[in-house]
Amino acid sequence: MVVILTMDVKGLGRAGDVVKVNDGYARNFLFPKAMATPATEGNIKNVEKQKKAIEEKRAKELAAAKALAGKIDALSVKIVTKSGDSGRLFGSITSKDIADALKAQHRIDIDKRKIVLDSPIKNVGEASVEIKLYHEVSAMLKVEVEA
Repeated sequence: MVVILTMDVKGLGRAGDVVKVNDGYARNFLFPKAMATPATEGNIKNVEKQKKAIEEKRAKELAAAKALAGKIDALSVKIVTKSGDSGRLFGSITSKDIADALKAQHRIDIDKRKIVLDSPIKNVGEASVEIKLYHEVSAMLKVEVEA
């Protein structure tokens, strides 16, 4: 029996694949768990339309992420906080602080989980921070910490 997978099935294929399986496996396991549908002409056309729509959506998201990355690369964020005499901060600058400053100063809303910090910023000065916007798209933001 030929079926179209609606979910990823380990050892069989990914969602949207057209695969040949035993009749009993399809009727007793895949169909009741909604993991597959019969491979009719109409279902195959629907799957192709869905794949096309998903690819178009991903292309739009990728283009938007690249545009935002170009915009962020040219920006810098200034954060003022308390520090000691030696230039060491009393606290630290975290990804949440950077996201809040980016939103307040440049009106760009970035999720704090997309900001990559190896360790929190604990000294006064400049630092470059990577922001992961999409799978292959990232931007570097300059963060200026002042006392």
